[in-house]
Amino acid sequence: MSTLLWFRLDLRVADNPALAAALRAGGPVVPVYLWSPAEEGAWAPGGASRWWLHASLARLGEALEQRGSRLIVRSSEDAVASLRELARETGATRLYWNRRYEPALIARDQRVKAALRAQGLEVASFNSALLHEPWEVVTKSGGPFQVFSAFWRQCRTLPEPVEPLAAPGHVPPPARWPGSLALEALGLVPRIDWAQGLASTWSPGSAGAARRLREFLETAFEGYSVERDFPAAPSTSRLSPHLHFGEIGPREIWHATRRHASGRGRYTSWRDSQFLAEVGWREFAHHLLYHFPATPEAPLRARYARFPWAPDAAPLAAWQRGATGYPIVDAGMRELWHSGWMHNRVRMIAASFLVKDLLQPWSAGARWFWDTLVDADLASNTLGWQWVAGSGADAAPFFRIFNPVTQGQKFDPTGAYVRRWIPELAALDDVWLHEPWMAPPEALRAARVVLGRTYPEPLVDHAMARQRALEALKRL
Repeated sequence: MSTLLWFRLDLRVADNPALAAALRAGGPVVPVYLWSPAEEGAWAPGGASRWWLHASLARLGEALEQRGSRLIVRSSEDAVASLRELARETGATRLYWNRRYEPALIARDQRVKAALRAQGLEVASFNSALLHEPWEVVTKSGGPFQVFSAFWRQCRTLPEPVEPLAAPGHVPPPARWPGSLALEALGLVPRIDWAQGLASTWSPGSAGAARRLREFLETAFEGYSVERDFPAAPSTSRLSPHLHFGEIGPREIWHATRRHASGRGRYTSWRDSQFLAEVGWREFAHHLLYHFPATPEAPLRARYARFPWAPDAAPLAAWQRGATGYPIVDAGMRELWHSGWMHNRVRMIAASFLVKDLLQPWSAGARWFWDTLVDADLASNTLGWQWVAGSGADAAPFFRIFNPVTQGQKFDPTGAYVRRWIPELAALDDVWLHEPWMAPPEALRAARVVLGRTYPEPLVDHAMARQRALEALKRL
């Protein structure tokens, strides 16, 4: 009476409800990971995500081995067929997993449940990824929320998330292990090593996630609400990729935050902290994706499907390379390419520039982020881009157009962030750093900046681009 434990985006042994249920059921547990990108449809993991996944699976395998088990790895074109084969090989009578919420995978998992139950297996799924299931948070009329503040208020009326489950000390192995691929056989690591910046920035795995959370709570939590918008400051948790891959769960974050804040007595209500509200935004993103599954491809507000975008490969490529001529935008895009991550304030600035200054479709930006972010998450990526484009739930109105100069001056006032990622501008005086085209010739010479050669001229004039965007909105 053994259990197949199907790992997906829950790559941890602590607070893993499916693992806990398998242990309660008794008998051997066979942990398995299926690499099945074809079943994820148009949103199979991108390059940066694959790099992270390789490292995270390696850490999970080590954690299982420390508990007397191992991770079976297989490549699969059809999860139903692969899991049926594993059930036959192991004699498993149960199949457990933790839920995912992407539309293609909800449909796939429904097929798996029906097929394996028809084969006689007990099949059950669990919630490891969210504080509350998307169908548990509803409006007074019973429908989904489309405004974050109302959504989060409703979440806070629900029972507090249960305490996270401790990691088990032992996972009982089967008498005979089924065959497994070596992790390297999945080909997740790039053949051309472009990932050195990712490797020097991140430590995938549950241990890295726990360290990130601990360091954030000890050094940055109390100033988070004020400092979180300044990209040069180490003021954010950087937990997003760990959360996406399930190396840490939101219940662990919730209760660690409660213990920390309550112990210091700094909040009259720690549940109202801005940091937990950001966890709430992640919940809101999954709520929207579940209830509006077409939004990764189409605007939630249908009229935006008629928006007169001006698709053009040249400005899109300049934006991707960090060569727009606007330093705060370019710094963000270079940080993204190097580290697989970008500060959230800069994500908004860079996205606004692409969509509104350059009139490129939000979907083009979403695709680039999908391939280059280590925290590429379909729910959060979709929410973010539709928010900027004005076409989603609780979105910024389209006429809210970020000025990249004033945004840089406000949120990077000393230029520390721009100078880190655009060293060719490092010697330029603060007053000109965010608009180098306005610097007098002697200031440019002193800083060894030659516009159009060492650093690009602006792709567009922001004032004119803003007016063009507003005219496009009027046509809509």
